[in-house]
Amino acid sequence: MAQPDRRPTATSRAESTPQRPLWRRALTAVLVALGVYLVLRAAVEPFLVDFGDPSDYSADWGGPSLIGVLAVHMVPGIISAVLLLVWWRRRTS
Repeated sequence: MAQPDRRPTATSRAESTPQRPLWRRALTAVLVALGVYLVLRAAVEPFLVDFGDPSDYSADWGGPSLIGVLAVHMVPGIISAVLLLVWWRRRTS
């Protein structure tokens, strides 16, 4: 007698996964949008700063030093990129 095929199908996986509450899906969407914004801001920041003119960045957050300005504007994006990658890998695995 042949054994029945017990591999999960797309419908059985979807039916066995509990539906997340609306508030959690909304919170996830907001956090992902914030993370993407921070990553994009970190990617663009070096192109917006005039490295040769300290008066361009001295009044910015992290100023008056260039390293402070870049750290304040880029480190949150780097951290967000890592967290988004971890979240995405856990979600898809």
